Amino acid sequence: MEKSSLHIKKEIVSLLKNIYDPEIPVNLFDLGLIYDIEMDDIGRVKITMTLTAPNCPVADDLLREVKEKTETVAGVREAEINLVFDPPWDFSMLSDEARLELGML
Repeated sequence: MEKSSLHIKKEIVSLLKNIYDPEIPVNLFDLGLIYDIEMDDIGRVKITMTLTAPNCPVADDLLREVKEKTETVAGVREAEINLVFDPPWDFSMLSDEARLELGML
């Protein structure tokens, strides 16, 4: 039985919650860096994301890790990472879990 795109997206989110920003001890998803996850009917995934700062010194490593981990999910044929800076990231994008982790709640 084939997995639904919703199930695959949930698996991708679970994986993204295991990738951490090296400067802030919170995962990329709860930081609010993942803006959108789209998937077509043949397994191509497009993740639109940002970084906490445009000059992030580990940007290439983070983008590569997001792509590589996404492509390990069964049902994903390939992943494209679309890096954007509009809207720019700010602390209002943190999830409640991230706020708790950072002592902001």
